[in-house]
Amino acid sequence: MDRLEFLKRLGVLTVGASLVGIDAKAMVSDGDLMEDAIPEVAASEKINTITEPLNAKLDKPITVMVIGAGNRGYTYARYAERFPQSMKVVGVADLNPYRRERLQKKHDIPAENIFEDFNDALAKPKFADAVIIATPDNLHYEPCMKALALGYDVLLEKPVAPTEKECRDILKQARKYNRIVAVCHVLRYAPYFRALKDVVDSGAIGDLVSIQHMEPIEYGHMAHSYVRGNWPLSEKTTPIILAKSCHDLDIMRWLVNKPCEVISAEGSLHLFRPENMPEGATERCIDNVDGKDCPHEKECPYSAKHVYLEKKKHLYVFDVPGNDPKLIREKLKTTNYGRCVFRCNNDQCDHYVATIRFKDGVTASFTMDAFTPWGGRRTRIMGTKGFIEGDMKTFKFYDFRTGHTSIWDKKVSEIADYKGSGHGGGDHALVRDFVRAVSAQDESLLSSTIDVSIESHVMGFMAEKSRKSMKKMKVE
Repeated sequence: MDRLEFLKRLGVLTVGASLVGIDAKAMVSDGDLMEDAIPEVAASEKINTITEPLNAKLDKPITVMVIGAGNRGYTYARYAERFPQSMKVVGVADLNPYRRERLQKKHDIPAENIFEDFNDALAKPKFADAVIIATPDNLHYEPCMKALALGYDVLLEKPVAPTEKECRDILKQARKYNRIVAVCHVLRYAPYFRALKDVVDSGAIGDLVSIQHMEPIEYGHMAHSYVRGNWPLSEKTTPIILAKSCHDLDIMRWLVNKPCEVISAEGSLHLFRPENMPEGATERCIDNVDGKDCPHEKECPYSAKHVYLEKKKHLYVFDVPGNDPKLIREKLKTTNYGRCVFRCNNDQCDHYVATIRFKDGVTASFTMDAFTPWGGRRTRIMGTKGFIEGDMKTFKFYDFRTGHTSIWDKKVSEIADYKGSGHGGGDHALVRDFVRAVSAQDESLLSSTIDVSIESHVMGFMAEKSRKSMKKMKVE
């Protein structure tokens, strides 16, 4: 299609050669722009992107088996609850009986297709169109390789695998058996990032020259997931640049749309170390000596009692019916989630900086930091004709020639059936495109093929090599 048709299809408003939008005087903070440089523009004119409904509307539903029925597997399976004419869950494999039973009841899975071990599930002849693999990071490789050999298409949770070799092996296996592998880079499918990509691709900013991108993990999330939780050790899972930030590497590669050539990185574990433990801190946050909590519990922002019992955050990890406080308290006495954050034997970096050069001299700087009060990515994009700044809820486009400011601020809850789809609406938009691709046997219906997903993963592996060696690394 030509450029005009392209823009019409995306729904990006254009006037002449540039985007226009609302009067941003009330939208920008001091120092963002000089107010007298912003003309008044009709408030009804905003950046808009046509968002497809989440229902794939297939002639018959794609059947899937879920390997790993925890938070991510359960989330993707929910697509079948919402759109049963597009996807049907017909099998589950998980070591946890609570998770198996929960999925079995939701989807009426026959007893013969319920497994504790994924090896048993993949020992049977192929009985579904596709497999959703949402096991822990270090358990992606084996089930994916076996599923591809059996003829399954695969929806694979990120990161693809713990090592560069295993990632490349999965790519080779997909090509060998001519199967579709969709990596769960869900942010690509979120309406916010789709609109951001549309503006960049429209040419409104001119040539893209550089990107500043930040992932604020949020202090509590860091402690929950990368100190106490499932990803505390880089060697047993994946380095945090992949475990947490492969989304971000993928987004930058997607926006630039050119291969990465060189990357360098710095970072370390600053806070969550034994030598930083307050004097007298106990092994656990609650019920330690004589049934008393740690003496620092009242003042510690990472207190397990405060996070899980008082704020009631991240409770899904406990698999406790009804989130019973008594049962959760018992979990805090027996699992890592109740341990002092300075006693968890973790090694993941809590701050990380990478400098990236793409083809044709396009540059990007990436920062991942644990010590923020909020999550949600922050992005600045610099072009020869304009500038974009966003925070995953709103982004503003500044046109250098006209001085106009355009804004995208559509709430996901206001977009048709996107409400309830996680990652800003991206979770179920990804599943929609996956089942479409499987139905048509056409991987081009995905935003990212396995080739590009592996490329952004290699960026992460090279960043980690750079961080450890203190050298720039070529990305090939």
